[in-house]
Amino acid sequence: MSFSFATWNINSVRMRAPLVLDWLNRHSECQLLALQEIKCETEQFPSLFEENGFHCYVKGQKSYNGVAFISRQPVTVTTDHLPGFDDPAARYIEVATDTLRIGNLYLPNGNSGGEKGFQTKLSFLEALYQRARTLLDQNQPFAFIGDYNVCPTDNDLARKALSEGDALIAPASRAGFRRLLWAGLTDAVRALRPEEKLYTFWDYQAAAFQRNSGLRIDHALLSPSLADRLESTFIDRDERTREKPSDHVPVMVTLA
Repeated sequence: MSFSFATWNINSVRMRAPLVLDWLNRHSECQLLALQEIKCETEQFPSLFEENGFHCYVKGQKSYNGVAFISRQPVTVTTDHLPGFDDPAARYIEVATDTLRIGNLYLPNGNSGGEKGFQTKLSFLEALYQRARTLLDQNQPFAFIGDYNVCPTDNDLARKALSEGDALIAPASRAGFRRLLWAGLTDAVRALRPEEKLYTFWDYQAAAFQRNSGLRIDHALLSPSLADRLESTFIDRDERTREKPSDHVPVMVTLA
């Protein structure tokens, strides 16, 4: 039986809750949706989803960050923070279904806060690598999905979409992402579409979407046993054309 899950940086869930509910209603195959940048405290998460039969699991924070899952079936929260990442920001929540774990992450951008801000980004990548090693050692099927704020290669951004030296393309950022792949994880989108120019984010400024000046920064990394089951991926570019959309679009993964 197939299983589909998706990630979407929603850039304020209270502003865009109707868009999320509409998307879930149109994509009934998606069993579990991971949201990032919900920008609200846990208790402020919209009740709209539970009123429509969904189960919500939220790690919120006032005005910034925040991650959440919306699920069609109950799941179990295994941790609401990334082990080894010593930072109070709400950037990680992990749940377990009957057969797998899914970590929902919002990795620091790294462009603000100077060198300290960039080191926070690298610290998150290190902690995520260690979490991957732990789950791999446990032979636990898992996926890490979310907004990584990393363009892994030059093929993951439009020409001149970022300035030279941007933290999203910094060598250390890309090295941290590659390290996850070298540990045994699979970039689901690139496994099936290795060469295409694919984007998941377009800035609101300078008509970036109209010019298709985008970035691929929302990723789904799969453990080996899940990669063996990978059936399809879907980047819902059309969602960026909606009224008052997020600057990111959903990325869905289907396992056989």
